[in-house]
Amino acid sequence: MDSANQFGMTHPMPTPAEPLKIGTRGSPLALAQAYETRARLSAVFSLPEEAFEIVVIKTTGDKVLDRPLKEIGGKGLFTREIEDALLDGGIDIAVHSMKDMPTLQPEGLILDTYLPREDTRDAFVSPFPGGMADLPQGAVVGSSSLRRRAQLLNRRPDLQVVEFRGNVQTRMKKLSEGVARATFLAMAGLNRLKMDDVARVAVEHEEMLPAVAQGAIGIERRIDDQRAEEMLAAIHDGPTGRRLMAERSFLLRLDGSCETPIAGLALLEGDELWLRGEILRPDGSESISGELRGPASDGQALGLALAAELLGRAPKDFFSWR
Repeated sequence: MDSANQFGMTHPMPTPAEPLKIGTRGSPLALAQAYETRARLSAVFSLPEEAFEIVVIKTTGDKVLDRPLKEIGGKGLFTREIEDALLDGGIDIAVHSMKDMPTLQPEGLILDTYLPREDTRDAFVSPFPGGMADLPQGAVVGSSSLRRRAQLLNRRPDLQVVEFRGNVQTRMKKLSEGVARATFLAMAGLNRLKMDDVARVAVEHEEMLPAVAQGAIGIERRIDDQRAEEMLAAIHDGPTGRRLMAERSFLLRLDGSCETPIAGLALLEGDELWLRGEILRPDGSESISGELRGPASDGQALGLALAAELLGRAPKDFFSWR
């Protein structure tokens, strides 16, 4: 039995002459994620890599690097052009970093395939020895993440935090130029780029809860594309999907965007999900956190319940900055 029959494929497989087109941003990390997707599809269906074409699409978020994301439109800036290409038929599937994804997809698209999740922790990156606790009083730290900025200031209000946008390579260059003493990156990104030479300290979850869906790769498709649906089902990672269902439901209830400092992480413990969440004021002056446990099959309800609990504990003016 060939691979196509093994997975119940009812549509013709892609070929080098008529490849399946994989849309992605053009950063080294985005390309690494697209290559991983291609490799998994190629392996599971015993197809040559030439049966898959990587299509690079430049997004607004990649073009505008001199302003914070909240000033130019939020998370959709990294996905809009790619999703337009998907809807127009210019690409067949789109590969995304899940922490960049809005909680709702445009009409006609669905995001229901996830690859096995990487390390979810943040990485404290600095040319100087030590970790976050070893930063000198008043040190300058660079970060483009509202969540990381708020968490850092909550724990170390003495620090100065400056805007630090761009891909991993751009941020490392800024660090070497002395723009800041330290920055934060995702451990998952450094691992996928095999950047073992970057001096970093993994920040444990107890010290800094990560962004919702950090470390996860998601693959988006057209709802009516049955071939893509069948092919992607063969590489979908169920445990990652269950964890992200809880985390993204938590984010959705909180109306999460790039203007909202929110952290969340779900862990699977047998048949149970352990969901932790945190909301903060942007200046780090206040943090509200909580956790819930429940059946792994009930991730959506768990996420909505934890969000409701945190909202119920927040002062009336907590979201006045929105």
